[in-house]
Amino acid sequence: MLKIDSHTHILPKKLPNWSDKFGYGDFIYVQHHKRGFAKMMRGNQFFREIKENAWNPELRIREYEKFHTQVQVVCTIPVMFSYWAKPFDGLEVSRFLNDHLAELIVKHPKNYLGLATIPMQDTELAIQELERSKNIGLSGVQIGSNINDLNLNEERFFPIFEACEKLGMALLIHPWNIMGEKNIQRYWLPWLVGMPAETSRAICSMIFGGIFERLPKLRVNFAHAGGSFLSTLGRIQHGFDCRPDLVAIDNNVPPKSYLGKFWVDSVTHDPLMLEYVLKLQGSKRITLGSDYPFPLGDLEIGKFIEEMKLDPGITEDIFNRAALEWLDLPKERFI
Repeated sequence: MLKIDSHTHILPKKLPNWSDKFGYGDFIYVQHHKRGFAKMMRGNQFFREIKENAWNPELRIREYEKFHTQVQVVCTIPVMFSYWAKPFDGLEVSRFLNDHLAELIVKHPKNYLGLATIPMQDTELAIQELERSKNIGLSGVQIGSNINDLNLNEERFFPIFEACEKLGMALLIHPWNIMGEKNIQRYWLPWLVGMPAETSRAICSMIFGGIFERLPKLRVNFAHAGGSFLSTLGRIQHGFDCRPDLVAIDNNVPPKSYLGKFWVDSVTHDPLMLEYVLKLQGSKRITLGSDYPFPLGDLEIGKFIEEMKLDPGITEDIFNRAALEWLDLPKERFI
C-alpha cells in the first residue's frame, strides 16, 4: 500500500549566515560540528542539535523504507519562517529554502513533494513567492499558526489564502511562535501544551473569521491532528451557542459544521485519540503524518495505525488517498 507522509521537515545541508549578511536578527544557520550531526544556531545562541536525516535526502529514503513509506511531503522547520524579518530579507530566505525543495523534487520525483515557505509579513511578496513556488514544482505552502502574533483571520492575510485557492496550492498550518512561551519554558511545555493550543487558535480563527465560507475550495491541513481543537470542540461549539455576541460576530455558521471540510494529520501517538478523530473527521480527511525527523514525531510512521487493524479502506484513506486529495495529485505519479 502506498504511504505518503504528509508532515515532515527538512533543511539544506548548508545555510547562509543571514544575520551577518543583513546586519541584524537571529536568523538560523547550521554548524556541522561532528560527523552526522549539526547545531542549529539562532544568532549566536544554540537552538537545537539535528541529525543527518534532517538534511540528507538519500538517508531519509532509506530510513523510510524500514516503515514501507515511499513519499515524504517536505517543508522547512517553522523556526525558519522569519516572519519578523524585513520583508525583502524574508523573501530571500524563502526563495533559498524553496529552491532547495524544488531541486530535491527534481532529483527524487517519486519520493518527495514540497511545501513552500513564504514571507507572510508582506502580502504582496508572499503572493509573489507563492506563484513562483507553484511554477518551480511545489505542491503547496506551510505557514505558521499566527503571523507575528496576528491571528489568521486578519484581513491582510485573506489575499494570500485567496491566491492559494486560485493556484490550487495546498496549505499546511503548523504551530509556532507559541502564545505565552516565555512563561512555560519548564517541562518542555511549549511543545506539549503550547503547540496543540496554537493549532486550535489557528483553526478557530479561520472558522470564526469566515475563511472557509469565503474560500470553499481552499485545501487546508492542520498539523498534529488539529492540536487541541477536536478534543475541545464541545467547549468551542458551546461557546458559539451560548455567547454568539462574542463568538459569531464574523461568521454565524456553527463550528461543528466544518468537520470534514479541512484535513488534519494522524500525529496523535494514541490509537484511542485517532479513533476519536476518525469519528469526527472521517478517514478521507486524515493524512498520515510523522513530524519526521524530530523525536516528538511518530518516527515509526504509522505503525500504530497498522496495529489498530482498521478496515483496509480506512487505512488506505489515511496512508495515501486523503493526502492525494489534499495535494490534488494522482496516485499514478508515484507508481
